[in-house]
Amino acid sequence: MPKSRTRSKAVYTPPQKSAKSKVSPRWLAPTMLGCLLLGLAWIATFYVSNGALPISALGSWNLVVGFGFLVGGVVLSTKWH
Repeated sequence: MPKSRTRSKAVYTPPQKSAKSKVSPRWLAPTMLGCLLLGLAWIATFYVSNGALPISALGSWNLVVGFGFLVGGVVLSTKWH
């Protein structure tokens, strides 16, 4: 019976893990939650007041401001460890 071929590739060795774990800055979580809640409150206030609040001069741009806060909160959440 013929002999099977031996393995020609080297066995995979995973890289060493660093001993120091990543830690988020203390300001990140409160800022992230603040942006998310502020964006939600901004948009809810705009709809409840029929466009008169929070800043009536902005008109429908209030939605852009509210979604800007929401997007800022989501971007900060990607940096959280």
